[in-house]
Amino acid sequence: MSAARVLRAPGFPRAGLGILIAVGFSYGITTLVRALYGWGPTIDGEAVTTVALIAGPFGFLIGLGAFDYWFRWARGAPTIPEDHSGHGARTWKDYFRVNTDHKVIGIQYTVTSFFFLLVGGLMAMLLRAELAEPGMQFVNANAYNGLFSVHASVLIFLFIIPVFAGLANYVLPLMIGAPDMAFPRLNALSFWMLPVAGTLFLLSFFAPGGSFSTGWTAYAPLSVNAPLGQTFFTVGVQFAGASSIATALNFLVTIITMRAPGMSFFRMPLLVWANFSTSLLVVIATPFIAASQFFVLLDRALGFNFFYAPKGGDVLMYQHVFWFYSHPAVYIMMLPGFGIISEILAVKARKPIFGYRMMAFSLLAIVVLGFTVWAHHMFVSGMQSWIRVPMMITTAVIAVPTGIKIFSWLATLWKGVLHLDTPMLFALGFLTMFTLGGISGVMLAMIPFTIHVSDTYFIVAHIHYVLFGGSLFTIFAGVYYWFPKMTGRMFDERLGKWHFWTTFIAFNCTFAPMHLIGIEGMPRRVADYSQQYAGWNLFISCASFVVGLSTLIFVYNMVKSWRGGMKAPANPWRAMTLEWQVSSPPPIFNFDTIPTVVGGPYEYGVPGAVHGVFKGAEVKSTAEPAEAGTAPAGD
Repeated sequence: MSAARVLRAPGFPRAGLGILIAVGFSYGITTLVRALYGWGPTIDGEAVTTVALIAGPFGFLIGLGAFDYWFRWARGAPTIPEDHSGHGARTWKDYFRVNTDHKVIGIQYTVTSFFFLLVGGLMAMLLRAELAEPGMQFVNANAYNGLFSVHASVLIFLFIIPVFAGLANYVLPLMIGAPDMAFPRLNALSFWMLPVAGTLFLLSFFAPGGSFSTGWTAYAPLSVNAPLGQTFFTVGVQFAGASSIATALNFLVTIITMRAPGMSFFRMPLLVWANFSTSLLVVIATPFIAASQFFVLLDRALGFNFFYAPKGGDVLMYQHVFWFYSHPAVYIMMLPGFGIISEILAVKARKPIFGYRMMAFSLLAIVVLGFTVWAHHMFVSGMQSWIRVPMMITTAVIAVPTGIKIFSWLATLWKGVLHLDTPMLFALGFLTMFTLGGISGVMLAMIPFTIHVSDTYFIVAHIHYVLFGGSLFTIFAGVYYWFPKMTGRMFDERLGKWHFWTTFIAFNCTFAPMHLIGIEGMPRRVADYSQQYAGWNLFISCASFVVGLSTLIFVYNMVKSWRGGMKAPANPWRAMTLEWQVSSPPPIFNFDTIPTVVGGPYEYGVPGAVHGVFKGAEVKSTAEPAEAGTAPAGD
């Protein structure tokens, strides 16, 4: 390809050129600054790397064409008329360029996030192989620290948070009767910042001194004095956070301004409510983790000494700023899953959601209370002891709106006509696993108990029951539920059930014993341990390998079904929400005519119930009650 063609055509060749130009700019600007300050011609490696890690991704995004429209507008050039030629996917190549169709972006988000799930899961397998018996087997202590740090960071920032954004990107505009997201170009940009962040995290393994090894929390002053790999994490988090904020703002504006006629707030599906609440959390909380990492970057690069006590810095300030984001982040990783479960349980039980308005209000209550509990992560940090008691109380209180949701879901299931297919099995698995994680969370709210189990495997078990048993089970449920809508194909139900049962059993065998050895004193984040924990650790490692194999069943099922599965009807689940009232996959702009919403989304079994109409045609194919004790026909 000639240089002229590279410069004209947006895409990966131009993106690569953008990276080279940005890295060269980084070297040049660093040389100039050091010369101006009389530091001589020698270039400090970390200074160049820091500037390159910031400039390089921008060069990639500019070269990819993510800013073309805005650059033309900024320099006063005539903008290119929107002919929608870049909207929608006609071939697989369209998924590897900047695309403004929310459905394409949703699939880009989802597939990319699952790639990072496999990467983070592989790291978990390496960790458990090392911990299968005492002593050092495969990696040294520093490499082990890097593995668990990148494992946690990748799965939190590059899988759980963005995969929910991907599923919502696809279905949320359809659910509210909108043709697209409010800001399609910002939507595309928000996705392409995600692989940038992931690349920075993974490239940290090649930095001098190894990858960042401070855990996903990156506590100062350790992160300030860590090797160069820490800078990769610090900059990568900024791009992941910017992606989250851009997506959240887009969701908020879309939900507030683009609902179909008649779609009042209390006619919105609960998935829309969940993403509305999550977006509020993201917009308010994410700047705090950005601030914490900016402080670390300024300490590392310019010696600001925010966290260096001899120079007047405050080490605990980092933890307060970090956890003011990171506890709401737990709900950022949970609330979209709550919405997914509400959609699935109503359809699979053929019943209206019990306490719909209380379910919506409890989501908003979690948003508010989520900002009142951050310091329960700091009970043994050395902060003022009087803060412990109010944090203990608010941590216990926040269980109330979550409990409302659990009981509402159980009431929805009560006397329902349950169809135990794969999405429903994962939804029920979520109910059990998340409830167990919530119980251990209430235990950890109690100050004496937290002091006893702090930094032990009990904490590892709790967070995995919440984020694996909670978030990942809802993600699998949502992917199976909307797979026919997204691909136009049905998945293999037999493989789906194999995936569920192997995951469910192996997950419990992996993480339930961690409660026991945690209470006995097994420390977390260690590459070696006492012989007394050897038996349980071998059992845990063997079970974790089964979890890894179960994920391969899912990947095989998805790839095989997407390529050659049975063609899906428009509404295989006989659901009432609007996304199921169009073809699978939907048309480019979702609806031939904008629907009018005339009723609630979950009125299953209510005679004559209608959710929406298209040019006078009622959407009520699922309103009739099923025979008691039988699965509804067609499911």
